[in-house]
Amino acid sequence: MDIKEKISSYIDEHAEEMVADTMELCRINSVKGEAEPGMPFGKGPSEALAKAAEICGKYGFSVTNYDNYVITADMNDKDRHLDILAHMDVVAAGTGWTVTEPFDPIIKDGRIYGRGSSDDKGPAMAALYAMRAVKELGLPLSKNCRLILGADEECGSSDIAYYYGKEPEAEMTFSPDSEFPLYNVEKGQYRADIHKEFTDQGNGAVLLALEGGTTVNIVPGKAFALVRGVSQADLEAACVRTAEETGVHFEIEKEEEDGFSIYETYRILAEGKGAHASTPEEGKNAALATLKLVLALPLSDCQQMDALRKLWELFPYGDHYGKALGVALSDELSGNTTLSLNILKVDEHSLYAKFDARTCVAADEKNTVEPGAKRLEEAGFTAETAFNPPHVVDADSDFVKTLLSCYEQVTGEPGKTASMGGGTYVHELKRGVAFGAVGEFTDTHMHGPDEFMVIEELKTAAKIFALSIAELCR
Repeated sequence: MDIKEKISSYIDEHAEEMVADTMELCRINSVKGEAEPGMPFGKGPSEALAKAAEICGKYGFSVTNYDNYVITADMNDKDRHLDILAHMDVVAAGTGWTVTEPFDPIIKDGRIYGRGSSDDKGPAMAALYAMRAVKELGLPLSKNCRLILGADEECGSSDIAYYYGKEPEAEMTFSPDSEFPLYNVEKGQYRADIHKEFTDQGNGAVLLALEGGTTVNIVPGKAFALVRGVSQADLEAACVRTAEETGVHFEIEKEEEDGFSIYETYRILAEGKGAHASTPEEGKNAALATLKLVLALPLSDCQQMDALRKLWELFPYGDHYGKALGVALSDELSGNTTLSLNILKVDEHSLYAKFDARTCVAADEKNTVEPGAKRLEEAGFTAETAFNPPHVVDADSDFVKTLLSCYEQVTGEPGKTASMGGGTYVHELKRGVAFGAVGEFTDTHMHGPDEFMVIEELKTAAKIFALSIAELCR
């Protein structure tokens, strides 16, 4: 029996244990909370790290806790060569779950349902069981593989920054926080906080408020506007036109009168479709659709309306590539820069907005940040910008070729590299790639309701990772 067959048999024999350990971790609500002494990300993430440390320890791995920022588990005491980066924190539970409650994982139709099952507790266990397979099968290693489990990936990755402030980067690193086959390119990120203050106020028909979006990396699926002094007939006509043009649905509610105003006030509720900022074309931006609707209403002219018109000129509905802002770029390696304005808050005195652009490899400060900042300034906005350059690892490196070879040996499918708009733990690492653990065409409802991990894919990932460890660390 060759190494691949030995690994496959081992994982199959221990699959129920791997699923049980995954579910044990998924029972922990590890959403980031308020920092407490010894718990930088709150009780939940610290509890998840402690449980993960317990699981790693019971299988004979040497575990180190880095002040509850991360824990590590080492294969052996040899020189570090390969790091595997995964995380124990999860996004908020959210609403709309139908199969089970978010932190009450169950198995149904060959899937583990529960928050964190695919992002990233299941993949973390696939990596651990890969290490366990190599260790317990006695496969010869001359180098060390270290599993690193963090607790703040979803909210900024300060955990990994803390860890790498104490430890050097390994020769090679992969994160099972994506999909197979392999992502060696992660786009850059360009964001800006946009502000504008108003000193005058309109009379008669006015916009009292417009709000949409709470998270910069999520296309807002809901938004609302509050208007006063506009007839219901005008509102209904504008809602119908805007819905036809955007695909966003609108409802109108009449507000309770306060007894002082002679004008009627209406609340407009917008429902579009949320999406990740890296794929804005998959969503229907409710905030921008509501802005479009507001600009079609017969509202009195004032500084507020002038600012909204200028904002619309820079961020029109459906402009997913930043053409109006002057930042549209594309290259063969990573495709198009994408851009989405995902937070918008307006009242009678001020405007605040924030966009998230995922920039192609060709993007830099000169061809992206500078022209974007210039157009914002010319439109009269104050903006604070941030730019994180793209991340690229050579597709022809021995490291990438070895990982893809292991993928091909286990799955029988051709290995290939790809680019992603999202970011993982490896973005700042010179020799880091995203590798698995979800199947290439599987939508696990990651970050949404009814998140799941396919058990067969979890087993396949563990087999691929084990073969990769055996090849890279022998």
